[in-house]
Amino acid sequence: MGTATTIRTGATIAATIYMVLLLVLGLYPSEFRYLFAYIPALVGYGAVVFDKWAWHWPVIHRLTGRPWITGTWRVMLSPSPQSHIPAGGNRGPITTYMTIEQTFWSLHATLRTQESTSRSSNATISAPENSGTAEIGFLYDNTPRVALQHRSPRHEGACRIAVTGLQPKAATGHYYTSRFTAGDMDYTLLDRSTDYGTFAEAQAADRPRTTS
Repeated sequence: MGTATTIRTGATIAATIYMVLLLVLGLYPSEFRYLFAYIPALVGYGAVVFDKWAWHWPVIHRLTGRPWITGTWRVMLSPSPQSHIPAGGNRGPITTYMTIEQTFWSLHATLRTQESTSRSSNATISAPENSGTAEIGFLYDNTPRVALQHRSPRHEGACRIAVTGLQPKAATGHYYTSRFTAGDMDYTLLDRSTDYGTFAEAQAADRPRTTS
């Protein structure tokens, strides 16, 4: 369980217990003199709503200034010619799909190719610069399909992504891996869904767009 999830769960439980105690003590919110006693509980619930949803609502989003990148992205990987790609490996360009799950205080990414899955182990997002461009960084662990691990072992990597605007639809970035490979990344937002569980599912959803 991530830190943000732990905080949300704790805030919800604490607020609920606090409200139950008030009701047990007979301090009902229908009586005006007891309304202020419910403020701590409302703050707890408010923190959860803000973290999950409200931070990117219109008007509030302009105040938070954090890009909303939740969704599934088509990512074209273009390995550098200097990358140490083993014989039989894909030298690109490689079509992949990255699903990003984001709240105000948390960020997680899963990148899927036909051969492997990468999951972020750490993620950061910078405050937008004066230009409106923010930088997102992921550290990730890659696990290839078992049948391919003889030429493509498990490894770690990092990527940096530059996004512009509060609701970007495209982005660019680059990646590095512990296998001494590196390259460029070009992102196009597929949709806001985070429910694609496999490369094939995301590709099927993308096919009407790429063939139309």
